[in-house]
Parts: sequence; structure tokens; C-alpha cells
Amino acid sequence: MSDVITRNDEDWLTPSETAEVVNVAKQTLANWRALGTGPSYSKLSGGRGGRVRYRRRDVLAWLDERQVAA
Repeated sequence: MSDVITRNDEDWLTPSETAEVVNVAKQTLANWRALGTGPSYSKLSGGRGGRVRYRRRDVLAWLDERQVAA
């Protein structure tokens, strides 16, 4: 990932938007949160149904960490 952070990198994404970026189902993100294996996120309200947001740069960094060299 580039060291240059753009304003877009600071955007906060909903789980639906994040699922689109990562190209997985929204439920997969929920499973990853429960397992602690997905991209880092922030919980804006408490409880099981609390609102969750992902910072775009964290999602992109998480994807970069999983890149496999061919």
C-alpha cells in the first residue's frame, strides 16, 4: 500500500460497501468479525446489532497483506 494517504482512504465504509470492495458477501464480513480474522473495524453502538464501520485504508491494507506472490 502506498504511504500517500488520500482523502478517500479516510472514508468510513458500511459493511455492504466493504463487502463490495473485498468481493465477499456481507454475512462473510460478519463471520470474520466474530472470528477476528477480517479487516479491522469500529463499532459505533453497543450490542449485537450495533452499527459497524470500516475505514477504507484499513480494508485496503488488509487486502494487501493477503496478496500472494506467484
